Amino acid sequence: MVGFSYSQGAIESSMNQAGSAVLMSKKAELQNIKNPEKIKEASKDFEAVFITQMLQHMFKGVETDEIFGGGHGEEVMKTLLFDEYGKTISKAGGIGIAKHVQDELIKLQGGAL
Repeated sequence: MVGFSYSQGAIESSMNQAGSAVLMSKKAELQNIKNPEKIKEASKDFEAVFITQMLQHMFKGVETDEIFGGGHGEEVMKTLLFDEYGKTISKAGGIGIAKHVQDELIKLQGGAL
């Protein structure tokens, strides 16, 4: 059996890089949307990704109890959990980012929607 060892810093670094890449791809995707309903949906998705990133950073300093958890598996599950938290918070009204993103996208497209 081959063992793998991951440092906490390596896991956090790859999570941050992945999150930044998702935000950048969402930004590029948002700039090419013409349909008002799709703009609203994409704005909510952007807000969910933002909230997910915020939650990951908020919980960065929380230490895991070694008896009941830890390891790479828990890090993966935390990522999935924060992703669902972000989606749920955004669907429940979010933190107000989606509306501003939506307004800016409409403004960028000349207000034609």
